[in-house]
Amino acid sequence: MSLNYNLDEIMIHGAKRLVSDAGEVNPGVYLSTTFEQKSFYDFGNYGYARANNPTREALENQMAALEGGVKSFAFASGMAAISAAFSLFHQGDVILIIGSVYGGTYHLLKERFENFGIKVVNAPYVSEDLHELKESYTKDVKAIYFETPENPTLRVHDIRSIASFAKEQDVITIVDNTFQSPYLQRPLTLGIDIVVESATKFLGGHSDLIGGVLTVREEKLVPELSKIQSHMGAIMQPFDAYLLMRGIKTLGVRLDRCDDNALAVAKFLEDHEDVYKVNYPGLASNENYEIHKRQSKGGGAVVSFELNENIDIVKFFESLKLITMAGSLGGVETLISHSVSTSHSNIPQDLLEAQQITNRLCRISVGIEPKAHIIEDLRQALNLSKKQ
Repeated sequence: MSLNYNLDEIMIHGAKRLVSDAGEVNPGVYLSTTFEQKSFYDFGNYGYARANNPTREALENQMAALEGGVKSFAFASGMAAISAAFSLFHQGDVILIIGSVYGGTYHLLKERFENFGIKVVNAPYVSEDLHELKESYTKDVKAIYFETPENPTLRVHDIRSIASFAKEQDVITIVDNTFQSPYLQRPLTLGIDIVVESATKFLGGHSDLIGGVLTVREEKLVPELSKIQSHMGAIMQPFDAYLLMRGIKTLGVRLDRCDDNALAVAKFLEDHEDVYKVNYPGLASNENYEIHKRQSKGGGAVVSFELNENIDIVKFFESLKLITMAGSLGGVETLISHSVSTSHSNIPQDLLEAQQITNRLCRISVGIEPKAHIIEDLRQALNLSKKQ
């Protein structure tokens, strides 16, 4: 791919030292809930740990550098980070969602934030000329939210063009960058105001922590988000921050391997007679390939594909041996899920149809196992699941 971010030093060395002068290579885990004041009038850099903690601060500084932003905020989950972003808005504001988004995000907006008088509007997939976005925009829109690539369809949106349009309207843009991570894609450098990541996924990379990170491009959003983080209290705990910093050290080497494996898996599926459609922006045949190549360093590790009617989908899933059936992504192991019954369960049927999320759509997060073994597992499962 065309972009080459030199982030290796930040990933490996970006969180080395905190407040100690011991010269530690790995940051310390500060478990204290409170910190002694320097004097009656001098509270020092730390007080009550909900507001600030040295371990969490080290992670947040590292993530801001990785994302190309001015400040990051670490939360207890990806959904907590997304909730904080939406908490910037008020009764009467409209949040415009572009295309398909994670089911949890959709439900959060429709079942919680709409209770507070915030209206949610769904726009269809937005083509390169932004016609659909302009048609859906009204003066009450205060935020545009989207994923690119989308979950689970892997459709891609032109980040720079959407950010430019939003800036003209004085609208805040929020991008969920979980599928790519800042190693492959940096939306803030393309004009986006806020980027959110589920740190549970590729940033952590080992399926052993839950976390979320929100990063902003400009200083003007920092004071309000600092208050939201402290007031809501859904902060990332120190040991989870430590685990996340450890995971980030290998983010680049993991994603290089996953990206290479995913492209091989996508090509195999594209050529297989029992697969109706493959969605992967790293394929040259993909309709969004050129847009994705302009704004991302690689295709990523996530592939989705739709099986033909001659395949028993239940038997296909249950015939897999190496690949693990589980409702997550981003780990070193290859994971597969059925989107309609996991990440997008309870999404209204008409919306699923509009977003081309069918009951035969599978999402695979390709890990670092030998690519030939992953492909062979898919091949044998497809052979075993043919309907008689």
